[in-house]
Amino acid sequence: MNRDFLHKYAPLLIICIAVIFQYNLFVTPEKLEHTHREILAEVAQVYITKAEFGNMKEQITDINKKLDKIYDTLISERGSDGIN
Repeated sequence: MNRDFLHKYAPLLIICIAVIFQYNLFVTPEKLEHTHREILAEVAQVYITKAEFGNMKEQITDINKKLDKIYDTLISERGSDGIN
């Protein structure tokens, strides 16, 4: 590299380096890990796991079965009393 080339493009090189640091174009592993943990915490607060969903589905099925039994019992009691 000759000196004229360096003097000609040095300001452009300095501006490029300043932009890279100003806008944080490169992420450090620490920042990346911190962001990853934030995302995992937010997802854990908003969504449920597949196992929890399965348990809730079972509970809803059991509740529906019990409601059907109650409904059938009420219908049979009403029919046995002669009330339409």
